[in-house]
Amino acid sequence: MKKVLIVGAGTGGTALLKLLHKTAVFQVTAVVDIDEMAPGIKLAREMDIAVGTDWRVFINKEIDLVIEATGKQEVLDDIRRECAPNITVVPGAVAHMMAELVKEKEMLIAKLKSETTRRGLIFNASHDGMIVVDEYAYITDINNSAAEMIEVDKEKVIGKHILEVLPTSGLPRVLKTKQTEFHQEVKLANGKKVITTRIPMIDETGKLFGALAIFKDITELVKLAEEITDLKEMRMMLEAIIHSSEEAISVVDEHGNGILINPAYTRITGLSEEEVIGKPATADIAEGESMHMQVLKTRRPVRGVRMKVGPKNRDVVVNVAPIIVDGVLKGSVGVIHDVSEIQRLTAELNRARQIIRTLEAKYSFADIIGTSEEIKVAIEQAKVAAKTPATILLRGESGTGKELFAHAIHNASDRKYNKFIRVNCAAISETLLESELFGYEEGAFSGAKRGGKRGLFEEANNGSIFLDEIGELSANTQAKLLRVLQEGEIVRVGGTKPIPINVRVIAATNVNLEKAIAEGTFREDLYYRLNRMPIYIPPLRARKEDIPALCQHLIQKLNQDYGRNVEGVTPAALDRLLAYDWPGNVRELENVLGRAMIFMKFNEVMIDVHHIPPLDISRADSPFRKNEKELEIRPLEEMVEQYEAGIIEQALRKYNNNKTATARALGISIRNLYYKLEKYGIDKNSTQ
Repeated sequence: MKKVLIVGAGTGGTALLKLLHKTAVFQVTAVVDIDEMAPGIKLAREMDIAVGTDWRVFINKEIDLVIEATGKQEVLDDIRRECAPNITVVPGAVAHMMAELVKEKEMLIAKLKSETTRRGLIFNASHDGMIVVDEYAYITDINNSAAEMIEVDKEKVIGKHILEVLPTSGLPRVLKTKQTEFHQEVKLANGKKVITTRIPMIDETGKLFGALAIFKDITELVKLAEEITDLKEMRMMLEAIIHSSEEAISVVDEHGNGILINPAYTRITGLSEEEVIGKPATADIAEGESMHMQVLKTRRPVRGVRMKVGPKNRDVVVNVAPIIVDGVLKGSVGVIHDVSEIQRLTAELNRARQIIRTLEAKYSFADIIGTSEEIKVAIEQAKVAAKTPATILLRGESGTGKELFAHAIHNASDRKYNKFIRVNCAAISETLLESELFGYEEGAFSGAKRGGKRGLFEEANNGSIFLDEIGELSANTQAKLLRVLQEGEIVRVGGTKPIPINVRVIAATNVNLEKAIAEGTFREDLYYRLNRMPIYIPPLRARKEDIPALCQHLIQKLNQDYGRNVEGVTPAALDRLLAYDWPGNVRELENVLGRAMIFMKFNEVMIDVHHIPPLDISRADSPFRKNEKELEIRPLEEMVEQYEAGIIEQALRKYNNNKTATARALGISIRNLYYKLEKYGIDKNSTQ
């Protein structure tokens, strides 16, 4: 290997250094330049080659070749004088010529690489598959799209005969005939369908040197065509459904011109297709404005609009909705209901409501959650009571589940296939309660229904009636209820004839009836009639071991109500719930869990401590509490509502959930109180 010293580290010296460093024949031992920052000096340091500013230091017997790259004659002369005869000295002119040749070579190589890369990028970037074969039908190139379509490894198929890879290929035939074949359909072995064009490759002398196949996957196009066919079939099916519907339907385009009606529409309006299709939407209206045109103008649906249609002035109710596709208004569709049909449906609905009332006992003992000794005792007592015809009195604080027990008792009794009627004695005004419970005769009072009306006791005949908040009954109603329990008969308001009934009475109260007797607000004889089978339902604070199971049950129920997918509560949140005394009992627990779920993010699945609202309302839940370091500012309406909800909950606890006393203390009507309870989710119609 020849050892080389380069004198001069400018452009020429740097080019020579790059050239010689790549060869196996020469070894550059040093690079010299008076400028220590010359590019060749920097490059030599990177290559771990000795550098310096004086070439004389490196002249020795081991140097075979000195290249003078400065281009200065005096430097060349000095080197020739100093070098031994066995050292070859190359002048700067030769060095510069070599550098130019090297530079030109590198430019040509770079250009060739760029052209090759560009062609390769185009070849491989094409969505169409491409296969190139030589004159003997051996594959010389294949792009990514082709390899993907025929499901092969492109590196492994290059060099193979085309028929080994694609047995159905027509390229050998094209090589033989030298004729281009356009748009040939081929089915590949993997089931894909392609359209291919085969082109012979001939140079300028007319010599064949290969062939090219370009093909496009049409599998998706075939599927699209099939989908279009399916859409046509779907449209025909949809039209068939519309025409077979008993609902009168009309469809107009975005300009309000009729495009479709069904036979039911013709039957109700008396108008044929010729009188509607292609005509303005006002063509069928005898009295009123076109709802189609209104909907097209506002892009909003209308419901329950009365109008008259057709030559017979048919009285109808219409519902019209816009047809919007990808945000573009395409027309509107209207459904017409004959009023007589609506009256028939209303009668059916009333009958259905009567049937539904027999199914209102929705819960059984399996729905009562808890394994604590206290709740198990109450459940066993209720099961025993369910098998007897005796009157049952459910006692316990508000929110403990008294109505849930009433449902379960009815469903476990021999009356379960008969009606279960629920009455909240505090929710109905005193003037209406008597007529609601016992019914009234025709003319009993102004506004009385012709023929009179059956009361809830008559409705519940042979079934059960649940009288919630029995302690709120007036003295007159208490006397009538006592007659029902003693004699098994009722007398309608305004009537004199007793009507025998067979009803199991399940009463519930959170009022201290003994105290009410002492105060003279509740009849003692009625108390003894009701208290034959008393069942005490323990408060939640007395059975905290049931809270984990209750949480899981209530979360599943709330998931259905709110459309969520919450899985449970974290251990820290459960500890927080267990530390609270729950004056509102299970209802309050459901309320707290519901509030927590409302403020959870949709990607959260576990209720954590920060989701749970403050539980000690008197100290922590009010946004205006004392010792507040910094008031958390939220919208004023939200803060006022939260404060109002807190006051109502405190008042309910103070008066043992007595709604009448609470409303009186707050200075609002009982109806207004119930509205606010519903609004804030404090005391919805959940079980007590």
